[in-house]
Amino acid sequence: MKDIQRIYFEELNNRINEPIRFIQVLAGPRQVGKTTLVRQILEKSKLPNNYHTADAIAAGDQNWLNLIWNEARLAQKLKGGKYILAIDEIQKVYQWSEKVKQLWDEDRANQQEIQVILLGSSKLLLQQGLTESLAGRFELIHIPHWRFTEMQEAFGFSEEEFAWFGAYPGAANLIKNEERWKKYIRESLIETAISKDILMFTRVDKPALLRNLFEIGVSYTGQILSYTKLMGQLQDAGNTTTLAHYLNLLSSAGLLGGLQKFTMDKARTKGSSPRFQAYNNALMNCYSYLTFEEAKATPELWGRIVESAVGTHFLTYQEEGFEIQYYNEGNNEVDYIILYKGKTIALEIKTSKQLAKGLQKFEAKFAPHRSYLICPQGLSWQQLIRLHPSELF
Repeated sequence: MKDIQRIYFEELNNRINEPIRFIQVLAGPRQVGKTTLVRQILEKSKLPNNYHTADAIAAGDQNWLNLIWNEARLAQKLKGGKYILAIDEIQKVYQWSEKVKQLWDEDRANQQEIQVILLGSSKLLLQQGLTESLAGRFELIHIPHWRFTEMQEAFGFSEEEFAWFGAYPGAANLIKNEERWKKYIRESLIETAISKDILMFTRVDKPALLRNLFEIGVSYTGQILSYTKLMGQLQDAGNTTTLAHYLNLLSSAGLLGGLQKFTMDKARTKGSSPRFQAYNNALMNCYSYLTFEEAKATPELWGRIVESAVGTHFLTYQEEGFEIQYYNEGNNEVDYIILYKGKTIALEIKTSKQLAKGLQKFEAKFAPHRSYLICPQGLSWQQLIRLHPSELF
């Protein structure tokens, strides 16, 4: 593996070298390189620093924060100047946001130069803590899943390998042994994310239902399924409100989301059936009984996999203001509608030369800023996943 720096390195590095103004918070799914990024920053920095993780502290132990913070204060006084304190998995500390607020405000009052970096893998829990106690005291950097260009640079992935094996750097060296790779994704990534980022900190009355929703949802990636129909697929079905809540929890952990239907009426958009979308193609393909080569030889399946890979690419840009939806009207569908700064583009993905009636209907009805038929004869999906979405507008 080539040691690469994600684009967020420069942003965070610039911020910690400024005068101390805010707590810097890095949020994102598991295994996307948040810890590696901070360690790279600390190794490069000439400032004294220390890194701690709350991964193994006892539940309810709030004194741990006092201890490491006071150590940082003493070190800063002895060495003078700015000191960097990085704390990983901060959401695991009981009532962490209130304690961080207290300690941060004390440092401001005492003019203590401690630059704090917080990392967390549960977006929902982090945002709750930040908005409840730390309003006005933090800046948030969202770290999404890796993109194709990063996987290619670091591991030599081809576009097809990205579509099948997804974009988890920790699993990249396992792809030559697919059964081992699939087991790692299921047990070390999916189960850990569900158990530690959702079930441990959020009330879930039916954990088996949440897991079932995830497995069915990723298997239906790229397909529209109403919550009512979904209940018929689930062994332990709840009501539609419960399923929508569980899907939101899965989305907050960077596992499975639901794209909303494009309409000109925002109320109808929010009430539409979601189109399931895995955040990383590894999450859907790790359940397949097929191998990479067998999947490529199955045209209909491979088309869905490619379509999902394009979706995962665009999802990594959501925090930059790109909104991803889908269009469906009768028999007319468009795979992805991208909204940005008041403009709309439409994308239909085809792995062979086919008519795109849905795209034509969408153009006639909504007159998007631009529309694209992604196919081998034009702009290919392999080219598309190399582009920043802004290049399409």
